[in-house]
Amino acid sequence: MSEVIKLEGLCKSYSHFELRNITLGINEGYITGLIGPNGAGKTSLIKMIMGMVYPDRGGIQLFGQNRPLHQAADKDRIGYVSDENIYYEHLKVKDMKRVIAPFYSRWDENTYLKYQELFKLPPGKKIRDLSKGMKIKFSLAIALSHGADLLIMDEPTSGLDPVFRRELLELLSEHIQDEKKSILFSTHNTTDLDRIADYIVFLNDGRIVFNEMKETLAEQYLLVKGGKELLDQDVRRLFLHIRESGVGFEGLIGNRTEGERYFKNAAICETPTLEEIMYFTVKGSEAHV
Repeated sequence: MSEVIKLEGLCKSYSHFELRNITLGINEGYITGLIGPNGAGKTSLIKMIMGMVYPDRGGIQLFGQNRPLHQAADKDRIGYVSDENIYYEHLKVKDMKRVIAPFYSRWDENTYLKYQELFKLPPGKKIRDLSKGMKIKFSLAIALSHGADLLIMDEPTSGLDPVFRRELLELLSEHIQDEKKSILFSTHNTTDLDRIADYIVFLNDGRIVFNEMKETLAEQYLLVKGGKELLDQDVRRLFLHIRESGVGFEGLIGNRTEGERYFKNAAICETPTLEEIMYFTVKGSEAHV
């Protein structure tokens, strides 16, 4: 299985934050979701992959090549979508497209026009007058119109209405049917990834918590709900974090087999969602700081 992105010991320090020893492979032909709370380092990591920020230490390979040696060729094969506007605000949509298109060797005008119609993009409207959701749709139309082998998406569903969000996920699922296409999808909305992701990378406080196939998470984690009388000091050690109320508790266990052995007949045992895994893991790490 080839890796479309390979990160080796990546480090980046800011005055208030540090990405530490990020070693990670993103497999070709799959949708990989990047999750984590605000400030976990997701956008910083993506900007380093894109060459917008340079790491202090470590290496980045794209398509099997060291990024600094092949940056222009790599950018030709990457489609980038962000919730930040990266276009000239004073230009009209049609003029911005005209500026961008020549940079891509595989630009397909018919494909762009198809997405312009599908996304209802107003070609005569200035970028600054577009809604946030419409700006994201424009970024997506550009990203999908030059035969990109890798889509890198940073909060692409931010500002989109629920109907178009669902349509976007379906569109990405169709895009990935070509097994040479790959998507790295960073989002706070983990329900999007519950629907379409193959792999999940969980980043918290500048470190990777896990990089796993989504299906294996169901085999690893267990969500337990029950009465507080079930909790004693030894039992509490099984949990990554416990949320208690006046009537009971809800907690996440990182060893599903062990959790079921203790609680299968005494409490409600469920497969957690990605959001629940992220919430309880982050709260557990905060409790041990």
